[in-house]
Amino acid sequence: MNLTPGSSTMTKVLVALVGAAGVLAAAAAGTTPAHSAPPVHAAAAPWRKPTPVVAVRKPAALVRDGEAEARLIEVYRLIGQAQTRTALARAEALVREHPNFHLAQLVYGDLLTAQQRPVKAFGDVPDATARSAGQQLAELREESQLRIRALRERPPAGAIPAQFLQLSDKNKHAIAIDSSRARLYLFANEPTGPKLIADYYISVGKLGIEKSAEGDLRTPLGVYYITSNLDPKSLKDFYGAGALPINYPNPYDARRGKTGRGIWLHGTPPDQFSRPPKATDGCVVMANPDLARIIRTVEVRTTPVVIAPMLRWVQPATVQADSRRFNDVLQAWRSAKASGDISRLLGFYTSDFSVNGKTLAESAPLMKVELGKMRGKDVELKDLSVLRWTDREDTMVVTFGEVPTGARTGPVKRQYWVRQGLQWKIFFEGVIG
Repeated sequence: MNLTPGSSTMTKVLVALVGAAGVLAAAAAGTTPAHSAPPVHAAAAPWRKPTPVVAVRKPAALVRDGEAEARLIEVYRLIGQAQTRTALARAEALVREHPNFHLAQLVYGDLLTAQQRPVKAFGDVPDATARSAGQQLAELREESQLRIRALRERPPAGAIPAQFLQLSDKNKHAIAIDSSRARLYLFANEPTGPKLIADYYISVGKLGIEKSAEGDLRTPLGVYYITSNLDPKSLKDFYGAGALPINYPNPYDARRGKTGRGIWLHGTPPDQFSRPPKATDGCVVMANPDLARIIRTVEVRTTPVVIAPMLRWVQPATVQADSRRFNDVLQAWRSAKASGDISRLLGFYTSDFSVNGKTLAESAPLMKVELGKMRGKDVELKDLSVLRWTDREDTMVVTFGEVPTGARTGPVKRQYWVRQGLQWKIFFEGVIG
């Protein structure tokens, strides 16, 4: 990321916003400013060194997820109500507690500037500073707009992402990411269905979304699962509170020739509270308190992560109808498997089916052996989950426990289905547990 507290451009921005505004305000008034700025790096400031603030250090308070953003939005609300004195006091408290929250610093600087003259634009710094830090200012302005937009344009009450056709009891939580809003939505899977319990600002790839190749600086789009929880002690400070890898590239990505690896949900280094909306090498990055909540909440291997260019929110009844229709297809596949007729079963697979490097023709003998072992027994699909993904093709990601009649357990399988004309067919099937 280009915007770091130690960089000369960031130094100039913060000094211009906080140090210079505070010092100039005090000079104009002939008094010590009532709301002194927190200390900033002043070494690169060519015009004035801000007076440092001597403060008594207090024990660090527990930072809750979403708290800093909520306080920033409250400052915006107070500004909109012309309560600038209260807004200034709230902003000062916020930057004192989160000195690495660059967006809050920007708002605080504007409020200090407004004590002496009208603020012409968000991030109203001297022209020379604006020219040297144009990209950083643009990124902070975009972050501000996205945070406000996501909190103003809330999902409809009770609505869920259209991808969530059916979650099983094993899917205790689910995640959906709307890259157009730079937002991650966390759901709890309750008896009545998925319920939105929290949402957070996130950053994606420097060049945006729709990853297709290693090193393209883009974040992938699709349906994924959290594969592990990496101990932060084993990671560099760059990853902050920890990391949750996802299974990119998934079988659908592989089918389309997409490459790359190492896509994680992770935190920020100590000197950054958050990053610009497009700032990563392809990962999804969150503020550390927000990521810590995700890590405490979700489960490895069973938590789906949908990453979409824009989420389509629908009422549960809508996806339930789609789920019932697709369930008819699954039951037809199950019936074909129970019949023991290999030809009938193979009719449910695409011609380019592939698993573990084996084609459909190479997999057919193994399928036939499996049918022989079942001896015509019916199978039950337990803990069924179905997630839909639609881009150039319409696909389904289906996970279930395959339990033959009379057995107590069976393998956990994941299938990838694609719509071909009016038919649904399987292009990947594998055992995952």
